[in-house]
Amino acid sequence: MLKNKAKKNFTEGPIVRALLNLSIPIVLTNILQSGYQLTDMFWVGRINETAVAAVSLSYPLMFLLTSLGAGFAVAGTVLVSQYSGSSARDKVDLIVGQSFSSMSIFSILISIIGYYFTPQLITIMGATNELFTDTKDYLQISLIGLFFTYSYMMFQSLFRGVGNVRAPLILVIMGVTINFILDPLFIMGYGPIPAMGVKGAAYATVGTQGFTALFGMYLISRGNHGLKLHLKNLKPVGDEVSRIIKLGLPASLEQSTRALSMLMITFLVTSFGVVGTAAYGVGARVLSFVIIPALGFSLATSTVVGQNVGAGKFDRALATAKAACIIIFVSLTTVGLFTFTFAHGLMEIFVPNSPLVQDEGANFIRTISLTFGLIGFQQVVSGALRGGGSTLLSMILAMATLWIFRFPIAYILSHHTQLGIKGVWWAFGVSNLIAGVLSWYLLFKTKWMKNLTHTDQDDLTEEQLQTLEETKVSDTITD
Repeated sequence: MLKNKAKKNFTEGPIVRALLNLSIPIVLTNILQSGYQLTDMFWVGRINETAVAAVSLSYPLMFLLTSLGAGFAVAGTVLVSQYSGSSARDKVDLIVGQSFSSMSIFSILISIIGYYFTPQLITIMGATNELFTDTKDYLQISLIGLFFTYSYMMFQSLFRGVGNVRAPLILVIMGVTINFILDPLFIMGYGPIPAMGVKGAAYATVGTQGFTALFGMYLISRGNHGLKLHLKNLKPVGDEVSRIIKLGLPASLEQSTRALSMLMITFLVTSFGVVGTAAYGVGARVLSFVIIPALGFSLATSTVVGQNVGAGKFDRALATAKAACIIIFVSLTTVGLFTFTFAHGLMEIFVPNSPLVQDEGANFIRTISLTFGLIGFQQVVSGALRGGGSTLLSMILAMATLWIFRFPIAYILSHHTQLGIKGVWWAFGVSNLIAGVLSWYLLFKTKWMKNLTHTDQDDLTEEQLQTLEETKVSDTITD
């Protein structure tokens, strides 16, 4: 057993309590993370509109590159949670080392490639001569610190895998606090520190994530937070690296697919002019806040499901997924009814002096708000699939929703019907409905629970081996 108090055992006790204990701190962490981004934009906005545009143009590309590394974090969470559930402490620590070394190699490779091709990439993205220098500087500095970005993300995921949500929350609080200090210092300058403008924003971000990444490494090296990083575990082990890649690659593709979809929808919306673009921007911001609790429950579900699958408690794992789906569907449907009712008022808060944007944005919010519950349902099912080791199914669900349904429907309705930009709004609602149906099918009609630990039967107790034998599970189990 993992004797450390920081390691939480979610294979016993009330399921709803386990989900809430995990998800609430994760939601707070994600809210703080949003504050981190708002701080950057606040101070950059004090320079000029060109600086704001440069950072805005950089965001989709950095989001895409960060998404590529998300797979290692997801794989780490899945494997750590399942080994934690099977009480294999040595395997937990091995995954910590293997995840860190794999992520390190990948981040350095992406940094070098991205740094070299930055000028070409931002040219493709349409950077004008006025934006080119600031955008290039911001991206290249950010890419130098990509290792810290990946590490920061990795440590949060590994801690959550053993049910420790306090450590990630501390890391984010530290990051927000440091960034709050460094942003104005580096951007605007003070005393001996010169004003560096957009470069300063990038340096502040790299410095902040560098400090939090090193602090995360310190916590893991101590070994008293449910995880321990041993130098001997940094040496690649073929079987474990293979598992990380097998689980992580679909997760990376899933996140990258989301990033590319966001970029393509943005391109589609901008063809309708400033009003449509502004309406989409504000509506997307409202949607991003709704996604925060959905992602919190998704991550919590991954951890609880993963631990129970690792322990051979497949019925409890399925019961966890069901409970999480019900809670998030009811909660976000209630939020959706509220936003539907007060959609115009929400738009007035963001754009008080633009009646046309208010009207169009309210149309967008009303169209998507009635499917908020379905968005949460899909996110939680994706979390359950990942916790059960089926990252490929989670990827297929995301790709089908975004590329087979949302974008094609958005293009057809907006460009080949009388709906215009409202066709884009309707595409969100229709694709969310289809995603809800697909999610239900994957959760209840497919074999998605894969015990990734029971192949290492030398590490299991006789009781666990007996449980696996009684459940008659090979690699997968259905309902």
